[in-house]
Amino acid sequence: MLGNRPDEGGPLLLGERRVKTILERVMMLSEADETEAALTASTDSLTRFAHNAIHQNVAEVDALLEVRAAFGTRVGVASTNDLSGRGLSRVVQTACAIARHVPDNPFWPGLPKPHMIPDVAAFDEDVARMTPEARARVVGDICRAARGIGLWASGAFSTGWAEYAVMNSTGLFVYAPHTEVDLTFVVEQPPESASAYANATGWTLAQIDVERLKRQAIDHALADRQPRPIEAGEYPVVLEPYAVVSLIEAMAEAGMGALAVQENRSWMNGRIGRRTLSKLVSIYDDAFDPEGFPQAFDCEGVPKQFVPIVVNGVPTSPVYDRFTAAREANRISTGHAQPYDDDWDGPLPDNLSMTPGELSLEDMVQSIDRGLYITRFWYINLTAPRNCGVTGTTRDGVWWIEGGELAHPVTNLRIDQELVKALQHVRGVGRERRTLAGFFGGVHRVPALALDSFRFIDPRDERSDGAVYTEHSDD
Repeated sequence: MLGNRPDEGGPLLLGERRVKTILERVMMLSEADETEAALTASTDSLTRFAHNAIHQNVAEVDALLEVRAAFGTRVGVASTNDLSGRGLSRVVQTACAIARHVPDNPFWPGLPKPHMIPDVAAFDEDVARMTPEARARVVGDICRAARGIGLWASGAFSTGWAEYAVMNSTGLFVYAPHTEVDLTFVVEQPPESASAYANATGWTLAQIDVERLKRQAIDHALADRQPRPIEAGEYPVVLEPYAVVSLIEAMAEAGMGALAVQENRSWMNGRIGRRTLSKLVSIYDDAFDPEGFPQAFDCEGVPKQFVPIVVNGVPTSPVYDRFTAAREANRISTGHAQPYDDDWDGPLPDNLSMTPGELSLEDMVQSIDRGLYITRFWYINLTAPRNCGVTGTTRDGVWWIEGGELAHPVTNLRIDQELVKALQHVRGVGRERRTLAGFFGGVHRVPALALDSFRFIDPRDERSDGAVYTEHSDD
């Protein structure tokens, strides 16, 4: 199915010409009034390790074709990874059959016309050419360093490349290849209840500073030995970028998309245009940042736009796809459509960035007399959409701050915090941003944050169903 690039030893890609031929065949097979076909072909390779030893090396080559067929305002969607003539015919017939049997969608905007697509560089030959042996050398270096001082390293190093294309019956055709690389691991010392986390992601190998990740994880694991419990309560906190990305992504899931705002279930409702968060908080979606994960267009083939979501604490706008833009006067898509699958919940930002500040992590720690230093959060879940209330736990390193210094490690804590309130009182923003993978698939650029107050609860305050029982006000 896939063929070699002309340069021997390069990645397996269908190439723009062959992709276009496949999608043109889909257009010819369809009887619908409007037809859209989106094709992703990918190769993903992964080296997994545990307790200082590689135990798995796998590679997967796959393709996914998604077809949308519309008869008037009735729309059907079907997908396949069979790119044979029979497979193309079957998926088109399925999409058309579904469209004929679903109700009319009064907000169906029709398919987009051809657009000028920005030129975005997102393909790194060094990532695409990376071999299992090369990944093993990186992993082996991490494992040897951990083993040498009695620690365990476990995680995964993945590299891959993909090509994505969209064609529709209005004449639109867009195509873009990209690479992706991710290194995630934990260094731990189980007898001491110590662990530390490391992650970096992006599209170039230059975005993965292996030495720095290894050194920081080992240093944190050594410093995290024999954590002590503390009382539940509200404390000032310093949040590493790993913790910040979980909170900002929760805010995105809870209302940075237009559908949530239109359905009045977003934390942005009633707050757009007025100061809601600290003036130190600016959040935007930037698909063109070369230090992030650049993208030229969304899954409808619509060009990406730079979208200011929060500017100096003032919510300005959610992101839009064509469906949500059609529900409002004088709105256009910002290029943030998501695949129309069972989990579809409208447009979402995939490339969140926070404006950095002027402080180092050390500066932020020194600003706190008594508080907590948090590496990251785990199992963040929404409890109160209005103020973006979340619950979850800390993980892989918590320290008590005393007199502006890290005094001793602390056992993991459960959080119950409304993020709108927490981000109203920001005492500092880190000057360095990290490019990190989000839990829901995005890649985001975030700094560390110091907050005046963050709420930690006793696990005994939970109900039997696992939800946290608390009262929440609107402001």
